[in-house]
Amino acid sequence: MDPRTELSEFLRTRRARLTPGDVGLPEFGRRRRVPGLRREELAQLAGVSVAYYTRLEQGNGRNVSVEVLDAISAALKLSDAEHAHLLHLAKPGQHKRRPTPQRQQVRPALLELLSAMDSVPAYIWGRRTDVLAWNRSASALFGDWAARAPQDRNWARIVFLDPEARNLFADWEAKASDVVGQLRMDAGQHAGDPVLNELIGELSVRSDEFRTMWATHNVKRKTYAGMNLTHPLVGGITLHYETFALPGDQEQFLSTYHAEPASPSAEALRMLVSWGTDAAVSRT
Repeated sequence: MDPRTELSEFLRTRRARLTPGDVGLPEFGRRRRVPGLRREELAQLAGVSVAYYTRLEQGNGRNVSVEVLDAISAALKLSDAEHAHLLHLAKPGQHKRRPTPQRQQVRPALLELLSAMDSVPAYIWGRRTDVLAWNRSASALFGDWAARAPQDRNWARIVFLDPEARNLFADWEAKASDVVGQLRMDAGQHAGDPVLNELIGELSVRSDEFRTMWATHNVKRKTYAGMNLTHPLVGGITLHYETFALPGDQEQFLSTYHAEPASPSAEALRMLVSWGTDAAVSRT
């Protein structure tokens, strides 16, 4: 992926989703030839010249200051995740990370933690949405990751290429959008990652839905929310998940899942947890 092209398309798609009314500008009656804000309108809001903003939207961000990027981000009403993505795209030289192995390693103490909290479905994931480690309860809830090849323990491949995922996630499109948004974050930080580029290429070829979502340039960072599942063994179940960044590797995260106490979902989750690995094998 060319960082200049990524920057250009990201800014263009963010500008296209806004209307003058969204940012307090008057809307005139005549028909607009392009969707969203015009470049001159965005430049006015950010306090820069049209020529300056045009160069930036064409992918030339070499000399742009952080202050200008902050102003453009505010004008575009970017989320925190989108703002971080813009900084990585426009000033990649200031956000380089030291080389990391293709397969991230989970610290032994974290593996012990996962095992100790086995009554709570939990897993650790990293770059490219790779699932790096999990406990028995997570396998009971989401499927037997141990039975998958290492390269297939990946949420993007599971969501877009495994038909079972469409049955499991009641709102499949929301889950798919979250996964694509996380991949966009990774792509902004690691444009030269050959494994990531290969994954994006594979998904683009094999899934029309991924290709469409990827073209939107939406960026998301997984945090916390509710989730509805339709599990093949216990039926409908409503859960809440929390995501925690882990010390020692800023690109490893712990995700945990729980149900509202004394609810039918809590009882269904308790049953799944009691079955553990047997539940994962049974659904397979």
